[in-house]
Amino acid sequence: MRQRIVRLTLVGGVVFLALLLLLATCGGGSSGSGDTGGGDGKGGGSSAGATTPAASASAAAKPVPGASGTRTVLNVPPQYTTDSGWEVVGASPDIAFSWPTGTLAYLERSADHRYRVRTLDTATGKLGWRSEARQTLDPESYPRLLTVSREDRQFFVTWSYGTAGDGLAPSETFISLDVYAATNGDRHHVELPWNGAPAVSASGPDIVISDAHANVALIDPVTGETSKIAASELKYPKGCADCRKLTEVAGQTSRGLLVSGAREFWVPGGWYSRNVAPKGADPATGVPTSVAAGLVLAKWQPEKSSKLAATHELWTVHDAASGKALVSVACHRPAIQPGRFPQAVVPPSGDYLIAGNLAFDLVAKKGYCLEDEDGSSHVTLASVTDDGLAYGARNVRDADEALAGGGVPVVMNFVDGSDEPLARNVRLPVAETTGVGIFRTTDRDDRQHLIGYPRAG
Repeated sequence: MRQRIVRLTLVGGVVFLALLLLLATCGGGSSGSGDTGGGDGKGGGSSAGATTPAASASAAAKPVPGASGTRTVLNVPPQYTTDSGWEVVGASPDIAFSWPTGTLAYLERSADHRYRVRTLDTATGKLGWRSEARQTLDPESYPRLLTVSREDRQFFVTWSYGTAGDGLAPSETFISLDVYAATNGDRHHVELPWNGAPAVSASGPDIVISDAHANVALIDPVTGETSKIAASELKYPKGCADCRKLTEVAGQTSRGLLVSGAREFWVPGGWYSRNVAPKGADPATGVPTSVAAGLVLAKWQPEKSSKLAATHELWTVHDAASGKALVSVACHRPAIQPGRFPQAVVPPSGDYLIAGNLAFDLVAKKGYCLEDEDGSSHVTLASVTDDGLAYGARNVRDADEALAGGGVPVVMNFVDGSDEPLARNVRLPVAETTGVGIFRTTDRDDRQHLIGYPRAG
């Protein structure tokens, strides 16, 4: 499927009618190939991100009434304008960002069920580099896509898991990864034999593959070199009996792997959670739940003598390099523990962190728990911007449901932690970068649309 970037432009009725008359007089100037992505797949083409309304009208999606030939106009929060922007039709479920360069990466599928990595400049919508078509180990689905940073360089990583089907026994499964430099698409290909469903993360300088326990493989994104670490090689904190129970690798920090046990967590050869417990917490109860952008989000049980011990948990953001507790907030303990904890989300500036109904201002050292006084209802946050606005919804199970249009959408301000309802049909931004909000929607043909709308004003 060929992808097109469409520049969204609102045109007055008189100008639009004049344009139609001109096209009719000139024989219809929108019958070109429409391949705005650039034929060589390397430079992106000079016309990318600047397709005219006439050309976009020939695309697969029908124009939206009143949008003068644009494909899709969403109802968005008032902080954004739909007067201009860009759109991608047929993008993959996973997208990834290189914050320093303002680059977004997504996957496009070819006719033979292979895929390409495609990039664009989020500020302009202009297409960047496009990779060669690659085969995934599961032809029925896209590979996964994520971003990893090392030595001030960013890389986009695709990975899939399965069997090759050629020369391998069915029991011989492996992970196939392609690592692309975010700036120009230079690629490393890595294949690694692996038994059991892998967990792949990129919270630290390496790509970390684990078996959901304590056996891991590390891939250097710069060189593609792989190293394996067995569970028996991990160093455990002295005197921590629970560290050897349910041991698993939770992520990676700049100091090394982040490891957790049934309770308590540590960086082997680095810091130990019992020594960095936040004020008011039982130091032997820490559990890391998410790692992002040099930060660790962990939950703790309050001290047994505390009035909150029976009803609340203490949530704390820690510096991943030192383990230092940065900011904490207490929240009601859920009646039923979630199957998986919310993933921490950090904007490009790194000034804020959100996860589920938790919000942290890392500059002002404030934490917020967005729930009713009795803990019966709460807001689930899904995205956060550099200027201290977080978007989410009430009455949803998770952030994905909020981004898909479920529940009652809200916007939360970090000044005082208050949230205000938005219109019920508002779509929430997946992220914001370079002053542009990134939105998702799905059309009647079940194609994913990525749309960039700039900040209003």
